[in-house]
Amino acid sequence: MSDPIASVLAWEALDSRGRPTVGCAVRLRSGIEAEAVVPAGASTGRHEARELRDGGERYGGRGVRQAVRNVVETLGPALTGRDPREVEANDALLRELDGTPSLERLGANAVLAVSIAALRAGAAAERAPLHAFLPLAGEPRLPLPMVNVVSGGAHAGGLVDIQDVLVIPLGAGSFAEAIEWASRVRAAAAAIAEERGLSSTLIADEGGLAFPLESSRAAVELVAAAIDRTKLDARIAVDVAASGLVADGGYRLDGATRSAEEVVDELASWLRDLPVVSLEDPLGEDDWDGWASASAALSGIQLLGDDLLVTSVERLERAAAAHVANAVLVKPNQVGTVSDARRVVERAHELGYASVVSARSGDTEDAWLADLAVAWRAGQIKVGSTMRSERTAKWNRLLRLEAELGLPFAGRAGLAQAGRTGK
Repeated sequence: MSDPIASVLAWEALDSRGRPTVGCAVRLRSGIEAEAVVPAGASTGRHEARELRDGGERYGGRGVRQAVRNVVETLGPALTGRDPREVEANDALLRELDGTPSLERLGANAVLAVSIAALRAGAAAERAPLHAFLPLAGEPRLPLPMVNVVSGGAHAGGLVDIQDVLVIPLGAGSFAEAIEWASRVRAAAAAIAEERGLSSTLIADEGGLAFPLESSRAAVELVAAAIDRTKLDARIAVDVAASGLVADGGYRLDGATRSAEEVVDELASWLRDLPVVSLEDPLGEDDWDGWASASAALSGIQLLGDDLLVTSVERLERAAAAHVANAVLVKPNQVGTVSDARRVVERAHELGYASVVSARSGDTEDAWLADLAVAWRAGQIKVGSTMRSERTAKWNRLLRLEAELGLPFAGRAGLAQAGRTGK
């Protein structure tokens, strides 16, 4: 071991919503230093790894001083003297030190900050860019972007019930072209809204447009109209975020309480009439029966599990055995270490599921997620819209990698194959 970890620093940083999060820097004996600032979600699932928050008056109870202390007093000292290139072993130690399945004792925010910073230090010690350090089998590639256009739900004060309507630039021939197409669709959506007397100045957490529309379907129709206006070969993805709609034994959608079957019927009507090719979390995180019905009834599109699968190998394998969903959203902070997130992508590839690496609604200008998506050969990436610096930081990193290295672009192949629901 030529360059072991010499020290680990942590601090209370701010995410894109102005809420505290954990920053961490790992310094090696040679003086090499790498850091990471981790994100936080708004619509979090019950089965996610748990952030540690302080409570009390500071930041409305959202302070992370204890999580920072846990890095400085427990996690950092345990990694001191270790080889930062031993990523799997280091992450296993971090998880062992916490000792709980959900990382609730030391905090998933503390653990992930150390995991990512140590990973970056290992790459720096190898004098390798992050995307070239510990890749999955196969040539790295640029993912197909899934880009927010109109937002609602927890990301936009519930102006519409569903969480996001996104554009997938399916026919683009390069990553740069895909981002330019997404920007054109967003601009067209803003122009159409203004023509209808709506203001396009209200921006949601992830940079999407936010309007008080009459229904969730109206949000999808607005994006469809924007695609029509641009005449681009693009499609729509919808994040229903149905776990946030659970109420009274059913789902509260557009002013009515609906059964799972009624929700699926409504979504099926969108598929018949509108260019929707991906649905995320159409039903709740524990509604396995409803998901099974949806996977059968909506089998011609990408069915993406977020709250259902929570970046968990075990839940992904359960879904595959039940022929539920055909794509998995991968959020490193849902599981707590970069190694655990990597295993989910690897297992998804083995099971025939598409993988979508994702940021969170409370994110930072840190761009490590873009490198992970490339290294892991993820088919898609979802980080928000084409504005707000914490979003564009990831897009800009991918644009540089394309310009610098000429990496292949996943394009249409990144989307889940029609009718596939695992093996």
